[in-house]
Amino acid sequence: MHNKSLEKLEYYKILDILSTFCTSLMGKNIVENLQPSNNKDTVLNSLNETTQATSLIYKKGNPTFYDICNINIYKKIITSNGILSSKALLDIAKVLSISNSLKNYFYLDNENCENLFPILFEIFSKLYTNNNIYEKITNNILDEFTIADNATSNLLDIRRKQKSTEKLIKDKLNSFLHSSTYSKYIQDSVVTIRNNRYVIPVKEEYKSNIKGFIHDVSSSGSTVFIEPVFVFDLNNEISKLKSDENTEIEKFLYELTCMLLPICEDLINTCSLIGKLDFIFAKANFSINLHAVQPIINDTKYINLIKARHPLISENNVVPISISIGTNYRTLLITGPNTGGKTVTLKTIGILLLMAYSGLHIPVEENSSIYIFDNIFADIGDEQSIQSSLSTFSAHISNIVEILNNSCENSLVLLDELGSGTDPIEGSCLAQSILETLYSKNLITIATTHYPELKHFALVTDGFENASVEFNIDTLSPTYRLLFGVPGQSNAFAISKKLGLNEDIISRASSLIHSDSINIEELLKNIYDDKITIENEKENILKNSNQIELLKKTLNTKIMELKDKENTIIENAKIEARKILRFSKRRS
Repeated sequence: MHNKSLEKLEYYKILDILSTFCTSLMGKNIVENLQPSNNKDTVLNSLNETTQATSLIYKKGNPTFYDICNINIYKKIITSNGILSSKALLDIAKVLSISNSLKNYFYLDNENCENLFPILFEIFSKLYTNNNIYEKITNNILDEFTIADNATSNLLDIRRKQKSTEKLIKDKLNSFLHSSTYSKYIQDSVVTIRNNRYVIPVKEEYKSNIKGFIHDVSSSGSTVFIEPVFVFDLNNEISKLKSDENTEIEKFLYELTCMLLPICEDLINTCSLIGKLDFIFAKANFSINLHAVQPIINDTKYINLIKARHPLISENNVVPISISIGTNYRTLLITGPNTGGKTVTLKTIGILLLMAYSGLHIPVEENSSIYIFDNIFADIGDEQSIQSSLSTFSAHISNIVEILNNSCENSLVLLDELGSGTDPIEGSCLAQSILETLYSKNLITIATTHYPELKHFALVTDGFENASVEFNIDTLSPTYRLLFGVPGQSNAFAISKKLGLNEDIISRASSLIHSDSINIEELLKNIYDDKITIENEKENILKNSNQIELLKKTLNTKIMELKDKENTIIENAKIEARKILRFSKRRS
């Protein structure tokens, strides 16, 4: 897709939001590199996996994900006969734990899951689990710095000897510290450790009174830490036992690392699958959060969005729009006053298509349909550039030149304020020529404009259609409703009057408009007003029709209830009659 258009349509803001629904770094990395696809099969598969994940969430709740390390970084160590650290092994155990949890989530109480969720089944079924290795790691590695005593029988024996020897050293040193002969030489009656050797703190002036090795001196110089000669051999024994302990731990870690060699690829693949599932369920949760749906993908190059909402505007504030293009016309001109929602309409169409092409559900009503365009080109916003000395007009024309050179008949073009930023007469003529060129290339184009010449052109040209964004003059605010078949008015005079501009100025301005333009504008206003009236009447008819249908259903229900009661009364009467008849026969 056209990178500049992705920026213009705020695609990367959508990815930022989507990323917040991911738990793992790998899931976030997938989002970060996500790009819209123009391949129909790819888009459909991605949309379907989102739909299946959404259904699964509604059925079973969310699966549990944790932030896991990409264990691919450990592959070289495993395959080169190296030794993994305790942390690396715990990272691998975490992957096995999540894999097991995900399998339980998917398969537990989920009969016929292969047919109900075929795309997800393909992923969940490939997750690798191994309880034996998982327990071997987690039962023996307590944390990244601690191996359990019973990890091996030799390690347990070594640590027992360590504890026994350390106790003997401490007993000897404590006896020395508290003896009446030597206690006056001691700075503090505490056994401590320096350079991995057990020592005692001695006053500096008495250091020569105690035979031993000085290992450290306090910062003030008043205390020296001495290893008495009578514990020298025992400290050596501790050092040897610690070396034996480290060797035994290394042997144990090597044994675990060797166990991973045959399953290394399974583990790496599982890690990747967990990241993918995290991404898929992030898409599903994003869909639920947006109240979004999967659109229909059509093959006949048209767009039909029903009550579409811009995903970056709060649902409480956004006004849904409905738009259709590609069947009776290929070029749509949207007109109306500034701040009337024309640009938002363009951005809504563009971003919703990009979301769908990325496998994301879109905030529209059911039965909305889209086409997979090869590319989407958008020229939206003011691109004035001081650095390159480009005016707004020049920047827009540069973009349009790029669009004309790179677009094809399967492209969608979105143009905001086409032809603006220059002389109005030249600008409108240039805009019309550009639209005609795009139409001749069989493109679908949606453009916004203020030019009345373009409104008139669209009124009388096959394949072109006008639409307008409704504006409330009384409140000076847009309603964001999109009305098709009617060009919009700029309402400049009405808005100026409402804002208090002198009536004489407005009257003079009105007199300067060509009479033909006044007649045409008046005609457009009448058409516009009629359109509003018709839309309101249609809405009232629909409401009345719905009420009639509801009353009809209620009446039918009442009739059915009465018939049921009637049948019940008749049946009960027959039963009672038979009882009376049998009773009469018995008496006779």
